[in-house]
Amino acid sequence: MSFPSLRSNENHSLHWRIFCQWASKREVILYYEGYFSQNIIAAVADAVKMRIEHVGAGGATRRKLFSAFIEMTQNIIHYSEDAYTCCEGPADFDKEVRHGSICISTEAGRYHLHCANPVHIDVAEQLREKLEHLHTLTIDDIKREYKQTLRAETAPDSKGAGLGLLTVARDASEPLEFEFIPIAGSENVLFHLKATI
Repeated sequence: MSFPSLRSNENHSLHWRIFCQWASKREVILYYEGYFSQNIIAAVADAVKMRIEHVGAGGATRRKLFSAFIEMTQNIIHYSEDAYTCCEGPADFDKEVRHGSICISTEAGRYHLHCANPVHIDVAEQLREKLEHLHTLTIDDIKREYKQTLRAETAPDSKGAGLGLLTVARDASEPLEFEFIPIAGSENVLFHLKATI
């Protein structure tokens, strides 16, 4: 099944405006906006590894940055409403790509990861609920809940956002920041997530 692209000039403008806000006073290590697939993530991941080593991030920081990058890009693949399937048929399931953006920047020795992608308003409410819950937890609570979620049986329709957000929150040095920006004339909103490592 083919999905029409939901990307519009306004949607592109929102991505670009968010990027400009954090890029203006920070060193950008990596910025990618476009369609994501597992193959694209694997290719970009190689560039991320090289770049974070080049800027001198320590071993533990590199691990956390890379882990957060993977989880945030997986979030785009699972939830972005801007999807495109280039081929038909069950054998071509992996041909679907989803639009979003990811940025890694550094400022004063800290690293910031941002991702943005359109999500349906129903998904936005689910994400908001999970993220607001994370804000009520201490780091020890987050680690405990992470272990419990790992041991729990995964629901058949789960896309793993609970564990993914817990993973990013566990590795972040500050609470995750997020916002949902309305997209005019659409049932979708632009989901923006920021993690500081």
